[in-house]
Order: sequence, then C-alpha cells, then structure tokens
Amino acid sequence: MQYLLDTNAIIRHFSQISKLGKKAKEILVQAESDQHQLFVSIISLMEIMYLAEKNRIPMTLEEMVNQLNSKKCYSIVEFGIEILREAELIKFYELHDRLILATAKILGTPVISSDKRFKEVKDIEVIW
Repeated sequence: MQYLLDTNAIIRHFSQISKLGKKAKEILVQAESDQHQLFVSIISLMEIMYLAEKNRIPMTLEEMVNQLNSKKCYSIVEFGIEILREAELIKFYELHDRLILATAKILGTPVISSDKRFKEVKDIEVIW
C-alpha cells in the first residue's frame, strides 16, 4: 500500500524524539521491509529545513535526505501546479499543511499524521 508521511511523522520516525502512533509505527516498520511505499512531500522537507535551522529538531535537512535516500521505500514528491490548485480548494488554516493534504488527495493515499485537525478535511484518510 502507499502512504504520504506528514512532517511530524517523518521527524518522529527518524529522530525518535517522540513516539509514533501504534498503527503509524507498524506501517513504517513494514515499509522498511518493502511492504509499503512511503511518499514524502518536498513541503515536509522545507519544514524540516526550517525546524533544523531554528534548532527545534535534532537533525539537519542533509541527514534527513540521506535517511530517505538510504531506503527504497521512500519517494520524494515534488511540488507542482496540480498540488497548488488542489490546495486552493482545501479549507485549512496552515499553508504547509494545506499543501501536504493536497498532495495526499492528488496521490490518492492516506496521510500518516498526528495532527488531529487533518481528520476535519473531507476525503482525507488519516492514520496515526
């Protein structure tokens, strides 16, 4: 199966600064055993870069990209006009999250996230 990882799930998984939800952890472990495909939005990498620059997470963008590139289950999704147009239709208060949610809609995948507000967005399956 395919899933899109929200920024919080990526950070928690690779830095282990906080726990993942039970189902989210199970999916990530299975994916690293080649049972699932995991997508990461370039928007999440932008957020990771910002958080690393502000010393709010214990890893750099370079370290994160190296982690993602080290396993074949991860694919980075580039940002494009199709995602931007979908994001315009989503009513959500934070731009980065709107873009991530739009990416999930375009890909037709559930999103793995601890953000409970994501469940308020129509036609988005959220797993945690």
